Amino acid sequence: MKRKALSALLMVVLSLALTLSGCAGKRQGESTGSQITIGIPQDVEDSLDPHKAVAAGTEEVFFNIFEGLVKPDRDGNLNPAVASDYKVSEDKKTYTFILREGVKFHDGSLVTVEDVRYSIERCADTSEGAPLVAAFANIVSINTPDEKTIEIVLAESNADFLAAMDTAIIPASNETPDTVAIGTGPYKFVSHAPQESFVMKKFEEYWGEKAHIDNVILKVCANADSIVMNLNGGAIDMYARLTSTQASQLNGQFEVLEGTMNLVQALYLNHAVEPFNNEKVRQALCYGVDKQYLLDMTSDGHGTPVGSSMFPAFGKYYMPQLADYYTKDVEKAKQLLKEAGYPNGFTFTIKVPSNYAPHVETAQVLAEELKAIGVTAKIELIEWETWVSDVYSGRKFEGTVVGLDASSLTASSMLIRFTSDSSKNFINYSNPEYDTVYAKAETSIDEEERTKAFKECQQILTKTAANVYIQDMAEFVALNKKYAGYEFYPLYVQDYSKLYIVE
Repeated sequence: MKRKALSALLMVVLSLALTLSGCAGKRQGESTGSQITIGIPQDVEDSLDPHKAVAAGTEEVFFNIFEGLVKPDRDGNLNPAVASDYKVSEDKKTYTFILREGVKFHDGSLVTVEDVRYSIERCADTSEGAPLVAAFANIVSINTPDEKTIEIVLAESNADFLAAMDTAIIPASNETPDTVAIGTGPYKFVSHAPQESFVMKKFEEYWGEKAHIDNVILKVCANADSIVMNLNGGAIDMYARLTSTQASQLNGQFEVLEGTMNLVQALYLNHAVEPFNNEKVRQALCYGVDKQYLLDMTSDGHGTPVGSSMFPAFGKYYMPQLADYYTKDVEKAKQLLKEAGYPNGFTFTIKVPSNYAPHVETAQVLAEELKAIGVTAKIELIEWETWVSDVYSGRKFEGTVVGLDASSLTASSMLIRFTSDSSKNFINYSNPEYDTVYAKAETSIDEEERTKAFKECQQILTKTAANVYIQDMAEFVALNKKYAGYEFYPLYVQDYSKLYIVE
């Protein structure tokens, strides 16, 4: 199948399937001052409560509004934010933070240790099930010995706990966080028109380096077909995560920046349904896919093949050799299917969020690849909100193509989702050996031992073919040449505060 033919087919499928309107139209916003309009593929979630955010697209927007005691930078380092300093006990059980002087919430009130305690306790609460932040289940006590100090004591040692402290600090006085967003970040929330726009304004009293652009208008572009038209037509000034085909169609007004998405794109399989509860079937699918061919077809060869749930930005934890664990072998795939009781193959459905063109393209190529081993993959395009409710939360699917990201550059942030009792384990992966090794990694304070155990977790996922792992996708960002300052992060975030107007 030729790339042009694939693109044409994709355009037809999307045109027929998508019902949401795109982001066409003139720029909106009545605020005075400098402004940028940025296209986003999905709306933020219904709730403006940062502690309830599930979708990566919501979390990357909230990155500009909310902050924790620490905050990641462009190099992946965790720097003091709402806290000015911190220290960790030698046994990795006690984390002590000093509150930064004069940090204000967007409503003008000063951040107090009680706000910090409230935010952490809220996310550690287990009265309605698992805590909102998994790492907080390990907390024994939260102490505030004075008005500047917060001490968190853990039951078990956890060398990665600091990463969880990027959890948003919100005011204890805010009784309606679902509808009123109050944080400490460089931008403050202004308005939200569901499925249309999300507006933010520069926070003039921000404690750190202030944002350069006064107003940021995020326009929901749910129709993938409209993105290039809206960029070239001037309706939006920036769009991240274009396909290489979309990037090639832009006019001279734009600079196309290339980085990586810092996620693991895969064909994620539901282990609770047949035939994906059979390891040999999952292995057969892995042997039926040529990753490099897929990259060539969907992104002109850009992207990095991966073989487990980890991407290159993780450095010491990343295992590039796992990308070659399964190489395309049609005969071996057919033999595995025969041994599993499917000598004539089978048919299944891949549900794909229609607003993410890169994932739709990948699903199209996967479907073509799997035909060679006798497997028919039907593609069902669904709206993002449906994907979250039915696939992620409801676990009502057979297969899906998406990218899973990390909240921090800790191995646990990627690997905890495959432990048997994780609320994030939407593929229903259950492996006692994996659970044991993960628990060993999580509680070890010896860095070499932790790294070894986390690598073993990855190897288990690969050997058991937990999913059909594909790539860390290339990220193409279109930015109108009137603007500059865009920075790639090793995490799935967008930092709008770094953008500025060239003139």
